Amino acid sequence: MEFFYSIFDGVALESVLSPLLKGTSVELLVPLLKGTVVTIWITLFGSIAMTVTGIAIGLMKLSAFWPVRYIAIGYIEFFRGTSLIVQMFIWFFVLPTFGLEMPAFIVGVLAVGMNVGGYFAEVVRSAVQSVPKGQYEASIALNLPNASRMRRIILPQAIRLMLPPWGNLLIELLKGTAIVSLITLHDLTFEATSLNNANFQTLQNLGTALLLYYILGRFVIIPIVRALERRFNRGISRSAA
Repeated sequence: MEFFYSIFDGVALESVLSPLLKGTSVELLVPLLKGTVVTIWITLFGSIAMTVTGIAIGLMKLSAFWPVRYIAIGYIEFFRGTSLIVQMFIWFFVLPTFGLEMPAFIVGVLAVGMNVGGYFAEVVRSAVQSVPKGQYEASIALNLPNASRMRRIILPQAIRLMLPPWGNLLIELLKGTAIVSLITLHDLTFEATSLNNANFQTLQNLGTALLLYYILGRFVIIPIVRALERRFNRGISRSAA
């Protein structure tokens, strides 16, 4: 179990790299790579939270039942209209006073995921509403139930429209994970600033962290999003798109 948790906080990676790089010119990369592991995990789970909440809230906003619709509107207005840092501090510092205490990792995931999920909800709503009206009429003519109509006809077409802005939000979420260093999580930003406080090599430390963030966005997130776009655009002509 301890090894399992060490994977999430980068301890396992540090234990492997430290003996190999000790005494070399790149030894300072070890804490930064350790922090990168934490950033990757928060981005991964945060993107899941963002996607799930975004789809749920986006579909709720389309509901004909006004209480459901207004709950979705309230969610979007709150998470888009208030500061992400303040939201995270409420999760971490305020909720424990009411008896609801969560680990810093869970707080970080929920804070960035639910915040960006408020933006993704609007993407979901607009994508669903952009599906041609004829598709709705055809599904009604087939006498499909509402749930089946949404799952089999509308959402597969809407997903294709969601993917480009979804990819942009993933990159925003990655960059937003930097704030979790404020709640004791040893992510990439935390390790870079700690290293800088120790050796005062600001350009080297922060420049390397900046490069690692860019690599994660440009060479991990973007290729995944483009692969999904190719998958969902398969069989669709340019004129239809």
